Amino acid sequence: METTRRVGAQVQPTPGTTPTPEGAPPARRTVDGYLRAPFPWYGLDEAFTGPRWLMQVGTAADGTVQHGSTGHGEEPSIRPEAADRERGAFTVVVTVAAHPVRGSGDGTGVLDATSVSSAAWLAGSGLLAYTWPPQLDHTRRNDWLDQQTETAFELADDLEGPDWTTLSLPVDGVPRAFHYRESEFGWVLAGSTAAGVHLGAYGRGMSAYGLGFSVVADLSAYT
Repeated sequence: METTRRVGAQVQPTPGTTPTPEGAPPARRTVDGYLRAPFPWYGLDEAFTGPRWLMQVGTAADGTVQHGSTGHGEEPSIRPEAADRERGAFTVVVTVAAHPVRGSGDGTGVLDATSVSSAAWLAGSGLLAYTWPPQLDHTRRNDWLDQQTETAFELADDLEGPDWTTLSLPVDGVPRAFHYRESEFGWVLAGSTAAGVHLGAYGRGMSAYGLGFSVVADLSAYT
């Protein structure tokens, strides 16, 4: 799945933030990158009444915003002493601009098409960013993370495979089909919207079966 691999390779953090794994909170959040996006952002719908928080956006080499994440619930930590996965419930929604193969804005190359698999891979790797097996030290965790991220990539490339099931969830009030899988680390899902974007989501402690998604009408709810 060259498309999703290149999505991961080309994106850059919002200027002024610290580079982090997809989905991990940057050192300094900013709404500026979200406001530059030419596509609508998605989050959980109004049925969710808990905390909401911004995460980070990913950009292409020319600065065009390609995807980003919004968080819901108790903000997770990647600190090893906070590795108890039962301590808090959260859901992260990843919005990915739907694009065909196209030239880069700076004229230096070609950007691959994005797809539901792109959203699945970004969501899968995002979940791994918050997973720290307590028996691993920093060095061994890096090796573990590389291995697990490659596995997430391979799973995202086979959405019709046996590791995925189909789940119907409302998007802007209309049922949409999502690819869904669970693991010991949490759950991941991915699908598309009628608004020209792909959606990924991941979480722990919150059941995916009761979620609904909608366009974020006011980003200040996340700041």
